[in-house]
Amino acid sequence: MADPGPEVYIDEDTGVDDTTADGTEQHPFKTLLFAHIQCPPEGKVSYHTRKSETAPVGEGQDRKEWKPATASALKKVGKLYEQHKKKLAKGDELAIREKEEQAKRQQVLQEAVKVKITEDPSLPRAFKIRLDEKDAKLVKLRSGESKKDVDYTEGRGSRVRVCGRVHRMRDQKDVIFVTLRDGYGLMQCVLTGDLTKAYDAKTLTLETSMEICGEMWQVPPKQHAPDDRELHADYYEIIGKAAGDKEAITTRVNPKADPQTLYDNRHLVLRGDNSSKVMKVRSALLRAFRQTYETGITPSCLEVTPPCMVQTQVEGGATLFEFSYYGQKAYLTQSSQLYLETCLPSLGNVFCVAPSFRAEKSLTRRHLSEYTHIEAELDFISFDDLLVHLELVMSEVVRLALADPKIAQMVTELNPDFKVPERPFMRMKYADAITWLNEHDILNEDGKPHEFGDDIAEAAERKMTDIINRPIFLTHFPVEIKAFYMQKDPQDSRVTESVDCLMPGVGEIVGGSMRMNDYDELMAGYKREGIDPKPYYWYTDQRK
Repeated sequence: MADPGPEVYIDEDTGVDDTTADGTEQHPFKTLLFAHIQCPPEGKVSYHTRKSETAPVGEGQDRKEWKPATASALKKVGKLYEQHKKKLAKGDELAIREKEEQAKRQQVLQEAVKVKITEDPSLPRAFKIRLDEKDAKLVKLRSGESKKDVDYTEGRGSRVRVCGRVHRMRDQKDVIFVTLRDGYGLMQCVLTGDLTKAYDAKTLTLETSMEICGEMWQVPPKQHAPDDRELHADYYEIIGKAAGDKEAITTRVNPKADPQTLYDNRHLVLRGDNSSKVMKVRSALLRAFRQTYETGITPSCLEVTPPCMVQTQVEGGATLFEFSYYGQKAYLTQSSQLYLETCLPSLGNVFCVAPSFRAEKSLTRRHLSEYTHIEAELDFISFDDLLVHLELVMSEVVRLALADPKIAQMVTELNPDFKVPERPFMRMKYADAITWLNEHDILNEDGKPHEFGDDIAEAAERKMTDIINRPIFLTHFPVEIKAFYMQKDPQDSRVTESVDCLMPGVGEIVGGSMRMNDYDELMAGYKREGIDPKPYYWYTDQRK
């Protein structure tokens, strides 16, 4: 009589699919598939199943008897079991293949260690250039002959030496293409022969610092490289090898990583194309601001450097970063504008480029704990003069920045939809904006129609600006929602001569106002905001 084979039990209610079960009546599995995996059907296994009459199982619950698994259930699970076996086989095959590839790589690396690279002493001395240096006399024609007008002076020959970090690389048969970056430019370098067989080449990682010597050539027809040239290397040295595997930069700062991971690794994110472009465009804008304030428009302004540690508030006490200044209470500045006013009598119009700090713990784009603040103070102007000045500054800064073809290209790459703001900017009073928002059914933060006195929220501002789709000078805000030093409108004492500039797709980018020049009115402003005027003696003195 044939051996009936082992018996395996499956209880859908009380069984478990883990190592605590062994398929006996006392410790049954939960599913038929898990039973197949643990006790394969190839051994003529008998599978028995049961479940309660009604679920869930309770105390004293009647139990069905153990019954052989049905043919339909076995057929269904059989297909799933075959898929499971194929998956395991594929995994085993992959593991074997990876092991073989690892063994081959180890053998290649062992051979690579034996390859030694030395600089040929018979070659001309290589002189160092930056990666953005584009002297045409350094680039050889594809015919192999130097250009006829080559005039190497000061001992500079056609052989050059470049230093940079590996930005990109690709291995193509017996050739390795390495693109270096040094912060100024990019250069594709071509490694051939023993240069590709050495251990350093076989283990090359992104962000590795290298020094490469060779001659620059035009790239072949229909091929592309930065500045249409490539360095044919005859020697290189590794200055500093970057980490690989789990510590590789592509692993640490994967573009698809969550924002918090990227924030924590900003020092590495800055090495990426987009972040470096942002920093270069930012630098160009700062240069443009300085040029605009100093010489680009009338009236010109003088740059000054006000303090960052202060004992007064400017934009409300709730957003002050407080610290101890030799035992006295002090703050990081929210704005330098009050200090700039002290310079006007002796220096005339002034501006500053300085950090400002706001203690608003929020993750919106309008809330930064620290940012670069560009501020100016102008003497003897009207409110309309202020609006014209702001419009001229913004337009001129954009014009100067985009006058640099490199910066213009970066702006296009970062923001393909960017458009230069068209003048004149639209003028809209706060009261008219409230009416406009209600006419367009745009509600306030409480879900109600806007009322005079509301501080218009960013979302509402954005909707309005995007619908109108042009730069807007939003002016004449109520006294209660603006700073204590802002001048009231002579025609309407409910509002101030103040302005926010709103840009489509961006929101508020500039704010400004006229300043109170009357002593009594300023003292009333301190009182209205509950501010002790004593620490502001130096500011109040300007009114005397």
